[in-house]
Amino acid sequence: MTKAFEAAGDHGAADFMTAIRRAARQEQFLQIVSEDEARRRFAQHLDLSPLPGEAVHLSAALGRVLAHDVTAPIDVPPFDRASVDGFAVRSLDTLGASDSGPRRLSLNGEIIVCGHAPQLEVTPGSATTIATGGVIPRGADAVVMIEQTELRESHGGPAVDVRRPARPGQFISYAGSDIARGELVLRRKTLLSSREIGMLAACGIARVDVVRKPRVGVLSTGDELVEPGGTLGPAQLFDSNGAIIAAAIAEAGGEPISFGAFPDEPTRLEHAMREALAVCDMVAVSGGTSKGTGDLSHRIVARLGEPGVLVHGVALKPGKPLCLAVITEKPLVVLPGFPTSAIFTFHAFVAPVIRARAGLSALTSQTVEAQIPVRIPSELGRKEFVLVALVKGERGLVAFPSLKGSGAVTSFSQSDGFVEVDPLAPALEPGTSERVTLLGPSADIPDLVLIGSHDVALDVVLGAVAEHGVSSRSLAVGSWGGVAATERGECDLAPVHLLDAKTGVYNSHLLHDGLALVKGWRRMQGFVYRTNDPRFGGLHAQQAVQAAIADSHCVMVNRNAGSGTRIMIDNLLGGTRPAGYSNQPRSHNAVAAAVAQGRADWGIAIETVARLYDLEFLPLAPEEYDFLLRESRRERLAVQAFLSALQDSAVREKIRALGMSFDD
Repeated sequence: MTKAFEAAGDHGAADFMTAIRRAARQEQFLQIVSEDEARRRFAQHLDLSPLPGEAVHLSAALGRVLAHDVTAPIDVPPFDRASVDGFAVRSLDTLGASDSGPRRLSLNGEIIVCGHAPQLEVTPGSATTIATGGVIPRGADAVVMIEQTELRESHGGPAVDVRRPARPGQFISYAGSDIARGELVLRRKTLLSSREIGMLAACGIARVDVVRKPRVGVLSTGDELVEPGGTLGPAQLFDSNGAIIAAAIAEAGGEPISFGAFPDEPTRLEHAMREALAVCDMVAVSGGTSKGTGDLSHRIVARLGEPGVLVHGVALKPGKPLCLAVITEKPLVVLPGFPTSAIFTFHAFVAPVIRARAGLSALTSQTVEAQIPVRIPSELGRKEFVLVALVKGERGLVAFPSLKGSGAVTSFSQSDGFVEVDPLAPALEPGTSERVTLLGPSADIPDLVLIGSHDVALDVVLGAVAEHGVSSRSLAVGSWGGVAATERGECDLAPVHLLDAKTGVYNSHLLHDGLALVKGWRRMQGFVYRTNDPRFGGLHAQQAVQAAIADSHCVMVNRNAGSGTRIMIDNLLGGTRPAGYSNQPRSHNAVAAAVAQGRADWGIAIETVARLYDLEFLPLAPEEYDFLLRESRRERLAVQAFLSALQDSAVREKIRALGMSFDD
């Protein structure tokens, strides 16, 4: 008999023996369930949707999750700019240039540097010195690298000998080639890393709505516990669990709020739990869940509110005494007191709830093997890192190389990782398997992949698909790039708008065995010009084109060869080559930007883009924006979700609001 028993007296001895018997039966209060059953009971009462958004400054947005879609308010870059140091030229003036037969161009009297708008036009036979990032002047359609030239003196002043011919668009980053005004820059639920922060900053966005971090109260209980920094007494320990759990909460995306360590005193502990529930979204208590002298935490939690304790005891080792509860819609978890058990059960049951409420997903491996789909050339003598986006191909992962170049802020954001090219290798050949080093903690392979031409209305469809839990990726590589990717089995659908010059019909000529055409929407194409230009007032589109051709001072902006719009333009021009014909950007946005900014006077673009840039629009003909489907993927759930969204009346109304139309 212990001294405590002897001092208790007859009445006290009875109470003490009751406590001893309760301690001896401590396993009795545990109703052990399987891990799956524990998760099922817990999940029944949980709200796992992201918390509401809050506006934060960009400097505080790192590691947060977007609460709403972000649309680009401007083009990035906002103007056509040089991607190298050199000379802005007319490509026609450099035809046939070589070391033995250079083309001499007189230098204009200005140097275009970053932050300064050009003042002089590049006329036939002239060139303007330009620095990397400088605005392409009117009249120029290419940039020649300084390394391919020699400075000369001529009778008319300084000149430059060009030793290599320049192709139209050479070393020019067109307006909107990185981010197009009106484009969906980032989708809600996107985790903001430094890459996404750069995209938002490039768009001039200073504040952004992010999912609020779940506030998680942290409490420890035990007579033996002392706060770190205090003085240990006999049989006491520093409270390590409080610090461990708080750090784990932060790692999982939550905001830990520490309430400290409490002795095994019911009134104080219950008050602390109620206080934590009042100000937090969730509470994590460490210790007291299997205490033989009274099962303190469990008894307190049972009287805090409904539905109360859901699980007390899980078939895990370590972690058996775990207690899961929900108090008036707020999760409360009592973790085992031993640190290993506490952190194990935290990651198994608590972290997923925090991450879900913070809008985060789980982490996976850091490297993966993937097939290279196209030849990736490389410069000999230097190790090269090629950014890639991962998609699911017919025989496993495919690493699709980024095509936007080093000046694009979206290259990193739209890539999952990179592959290394050996300094002695001239290229990575298609079909080879390469190790991809992931940029983030996991390779988040989307359920649905689209590769081809981009359209702002496509974001509406993919947004509807995302609301049904289907992740997607859209790689904008142009219609022909999408056709090739579909034929190689690298995507589910390819958005295309290619006109058959022979039949005048869009997209049907792309079909062959194994491919089907899914009708999308029509985009009205037309003649665009500035509202203050009197040359086109009161004219129809065809009349405006003829007026523009007849005016030698009227500069056009063309489209890239191979595009459906380019075929239409060439038909309209009837073999003529007006000023600006060789200026060939790859998007409607770049065309509109050139006209709106006065670098061109007219062009052919879709009505939606004309609206975005406040341009006058004279309709010409509709363009069919359809989807090439690989038949073997038609029955995939993600593809079916896309096809269903495409027919949804609410989705179609949103697309019509953007200026598009449907057959129905």
